[in-house]
Amino acid sequence: MKKNYSSIITVVIILGILGFLFFSLMPSWSPDEDKKITEFSTSRALEHINAIAKQPHYVGTKNHEVVANYIIKELQKLGLETTVQEGFTLSDWGNLVKSKNIMCRIEGTKNTKALLLLSHYDSAPHSFSHGASDDASGVATILEGVRAFLNARTKHQNDIIILFTDAEELGLNGAALFVTQHQWAKEVGLVLNFEARGSSGPSYMLMETNKGNAGLVKEFAKAGATYPVSNSLMYSIYKMLPNDTDLTVFREQGDIQGFNFAFIDDHFNYHTQQDDVAHLDKNTLKHQGSYLMPLLNYFSNADLNATASTTDDVYFTIPFTFISYPFDWVMPMTLIAAGLLIILVFLGKAKRMLKLNDIMKGFFPFLGSLIFAGSITYYGWKGLLLLNPQYNDLLNGFTYNGHDYIAAFVLMSLSICFFFYQIASKPKVTMNHYVVPLLFWIVLNGFLANSLRGAGFLIIPVYFGLIAFAVFVFIQKSNWIVNLICGIPALLIIAPFIEMFPVGLGLKVLFGSAILTVLAFVLLLPVFGAFHKKGSWSILFFLISVIFLAKAQYHSGYESGQAKSNSLVYFYNANNQKAYWLTYDTNLDSWTKGYLGEKPKGAKIFNELKLFSKYNSGFTYAAEAPDKGIAKPTITFLKDSVVGSKRYLKIQITPNRKVNRYDVFAAEIMRFYNFKANGVTTLGQQGTELERNGKKLLSYYVVNNEPLVLQFTINKATVLDMNVMESSFDLMVNPLFSMTPRESWMMPTPFVLNDAVIITQKLKRTPKFVAPPVNPATTQPVLTDSLKVVKDSLRVKQKEI
Repeated sequence: MKKNYSSIITVVIILGILGFLFFSLMPSWSPDEDKKITEFSTSRALEHINAIAKQPHYVGTKNHEVVANYIIKELQKLGLETTVQEGFTLSDWGNLVKSKNIMCRIEGTKNTKALLLLSHYDSAPHSFSHGASDDASGVATILEGVRAFLNARTKHQNDIIILFTDAEELGLNGAALFVTQHQWAKEVGLVLNFEARGSSGPSYMLMETNKGNAGLVKEFAKAGATYPVSNSLMYSIYKMLPNDTDLTVFREQGDIQGFNFAFIDDHFNYHTQQDDVAHLDKNTLKHQGSYLMPLLNYFSNADLNATASTTDDVYFTIPFTFISYPFDWVMPMTLIAAGLLIILVFLGKAKRMLKLNDIMKGFFPFLGSLIFAGSITYYGWKGLLLLNPQYNDLLNGFTYNGHDYIAAFVLMSLSICFFFYQIASKPKVTMNHYVVPLLFWIVLNGFLANSLRGAGFLIIPVYFGLIAFAVFVFIQKSNWIVNLICGIPALLIIAPFIEMFPVGLGLKVLFGSAILTVLAFVLLLPVFGAFHKKGSWSILFFLISVIFLAKAQYHSGYESGQAKSNSLVYFYNANNQKAYWLTYDTNLDSWTKGYLGEKPKGAKIFNELKLFSKYNSGFTYAAEAPDKGIAKPTITFLKDSVVGSKRYLKIQITPNRKVNRYDVFAAEIMRFYNFKANGVTTLGQQGTELERNGKKLLSYYVVNNEPLVLQFTINKATVLDMNVMESSFDLMVNPLFSMTPRESWMMPTPFVLNDAVIITQKLKRTPKFVAPPVNPATTQPVLTDSLKVVKDSLRVKQKEI
């Protein structure tokens, strides 16, 4: 083949492989798909999502009850007897909620462990999220999957429990209520949980187990999911992180293992106003169904005890294939690879195909590419943040043009690789220079074998690289077809991580994608090193990179559907009778400036009693606001007695307006014993002393305006130093305010207490006095549902839940 065309054909083939790889990650949906009653229908699942995600339906709203009733009716349409479980739970991170779980059971033919299908039906509060992806998609997947399963009259030996939990978004409280207080929880052998942390992209399978994963891996492979997307590196990282899905509660509180299925792309829609049906990728929804149906059919008849194991497996996926082998193989495979490399190098030297001097020269282009690509991407992103400070408005760290930045810096990294290998590596010494990347990859795998064994499958591309190297040594020439074939595993295994890391973790780790690009390039060095015009390829990739950077910059602003998030709360301090406008924003816009002014003051003092938020956000700016005469809660000391050295208290906080949340704080020096809130103790509490971090005591999410009752004991000498914040999520519709609607390109900031009316005050007895006559409008409880919003204010993601 002529040298002029071989490189072009090679690039075209590689692009074709990558296109096939990403296209085959999940199925494609068509509105004209066959709707057999015995098969999962994405269109029918969408009907459920449209019904559930019409409006935000977070805990405490009327729409929350509407959604619950809809789910119950849909289950009854399937002929299933539905039950409801209600009760308070206080999570170990201090969230108190009255949850309402919905469940039913399909009996099997044998008295065996039950398979549980799990999803939550509440949406995220504060940000007007419709919860289409998170997690109406999960509810709809199960409803439609169970309908198809029942219509197929599939025989099954295991009972199937269907559980739709409540208050997942607030602290996994519904799952905790079921696991700790319901008899059925003791009969569960395996859980399939459907979740979302974005609105598109493939659904990733992640396991939850307290012991080994080998049993889960083998049984998942037998189930035969058509489009599996998962790997044990994700599993190893997942186990190291503070995870919080409902399945986590099953594992921690009930020692029940299972599978999570969650999609994460378009992470910028997570927990936002844009989590609606319009932004949900229909292919993604179909992917969820493609997991549920084969797994439901298999695990409803499988021995669920077979999923238990004390050992771990390495596993990964390539298109349509799930591959696994024991973790114990990782280190031997690495040592064997090292031995093979040494043997091949000695044979190459003996045949005078390799020279030590040329091998050592391979360090320069390899390290140069690695350092320059990583550094340029790291500091390049820092520079882009300075150029575009509005990117900080999106707390999750992935911008609307994020995929353009991924493409730009990956192409930039390829340009850097071609540049270094152009100036330092000629085609005739390519295989000499290939020794260094192979050595690096083997050393890296040796390190991972001890510290992150789930990444053990990364040794597979190295073995294929060794095959290409062996062919060169034995036949004394390099074959581009063999090299290309041996490079395919590197493309299939490494390329998905290049995109997945910044999508899942934010563009702050974009430099990791650049480093992975270089490491993939050097594994394919026998292919790319044979290019005779590497300088031209370097220029080409650089120019394309610039085009993507320009495209990203052109689309760096906001518009309807890709909105800027902003925040505002009305904050009244009842202790000094002063009111303020507060925001979490660092970049103020015309809407927030309308309340805070052009030069607002800093808000550091308001963070002394810091509200919990996923990204540890605090108030940034403040401005004085008018006193609206908001009705304060009534604080009643139902009990206050001293016996010996202990003081026994029972305090009730009763709202005098429609409220959604209470946050209670106490001085860190205070020690609480036998603590109860609305009659329940903290889950997993050891001993009588309440364990807490910082000043926060609890956050209570209110349902039906039920009061908060605290019961506890303190030392007699302890000073009662406690504060309460009462919040309603109705700033935009509260009749005491005349709020200007947000513009079409704006939306409420997620993950923080937003669009709220807050009262803070010391926790002390409410003085008894005769109130002077006041305007009734300022004292009557506001009964307007906090879901109603000013018309057109919506047009323009607590927890890692």
